[in-house]
Amino acid sequence: MTRQETVLNYLDEHQIPYSCYNHPEGKTIEEAKRWWKDDGSVHCKNIFLRNHKGNQHYLVCFHCDHDLDIHDLEHRLKEELMSQGFNSPGKLSFASPERMMRYLGLEPGSVSPFGLINDVEHHVILFLDDCLAEADSLSSHPNDCRGTVVIRRNDFLRYLSTLGNTYRFMKLYD
Repeated sequence: MTRQETVLNYLDEHQIPYSCYNHPEGKTIEEAKRWWKDDGSVHCKNIFLRNHKGNQHYLVCFHCDHDLDIHDLEHRLKEELMSQGFNSPGKLSFASPERMMRYLGLEPGSVSPFGLINDVEHHVILFLDDCLAEADSLSSHPNDCRGTVVIRRNDFLRYLSTLGNTYRFMKLYD
């Protein structure tokens, strides 16, 4: 079964409505923008990070037209995690392709919240920018950068509730 089929089967099994379309490979936002349909969704950019000890991993999801300052993100995540009773993440860095495969079952260029399907130990903490909570619909790769899944926000929240991973909406940038 392909990674995309795994995602679509998961959504179907949980009766979560979505639409999906295929397109040429788009490993970066710039490449993917050429293929995205004008479907009204907020296209998500996703980055996979690790803490300084390498014992905690974070998936960060935000609007594709924004960039994040890693030092500002460290500060914001530290405040959020500590306010929730978690340990400070310390210095953040991008997780290696090996860690990405281990925890999300994904390769660089295909990272999305749908990778959490593969995180059966619920190790990865997901942070989503507040603006995504206001969007009517969201879109991300279905764990394959040759496709796009469009899902209504409420259905996306239902998807997240099926996983068991910790997730938080927060302001990731100004």
